[in-house]
Amino acid sequence: MTPAIQTLKKKKKPYKIHEYGHDANNNAYGLEAAEKLSVSPERVFKTLVVSLNTHHLVVAIIPVSAMLSMKHLAKFAGAKKAEMASPKDVERATGYVLGGVSPLGQKKNLKTFIDASAQDHATIYVSGGRRGMDIELSPDDLCLLVNGDFVRICQ
Repeated sequence: MTPAIQTLKKKKKPYKIHEYGHDANNNAYGLEAAEKLSVSPERVFKTLVVSLNTHHLVVAIIPVSAMLSMKHLAKFAGAKKAEMASPKDVERATGYVLGGVSPLGQKKNLKTFIDASAQDHATIYVSGGRRGMDIELSPDDLCLLVNGDFVRICQ
């Protein structure tokens, strides 16, 4: 059981676990999940850890079919610039390996921004904390659990 699932059980929020066989040669983790789970890529969200020029890390949760706007994220986070965090910093801050970074149950409580498009769906899919496992839950529950904000952060 991953920290993500432990968080959901502890907070007693409804969710469904979806597992699939991850192809170790596929680095497009979110698109692979959408394809193997037969879900629209607009409903599968990836968890990105971003480093701000203020030397803080933040989390961006966006559809796997979209690109993150660093400019928009920096603005909402109160910074001038943003860039993808190094894999080492991501793993240290979240406790998860790349491709399995869940927004739930992270080691550190990082400020989290969820793309507002999540609110267009009754449920969305996020990483369950390891490659080959996604969690389906309501966007509102996710926002509550990560103490996040819905904002427009995609290009």
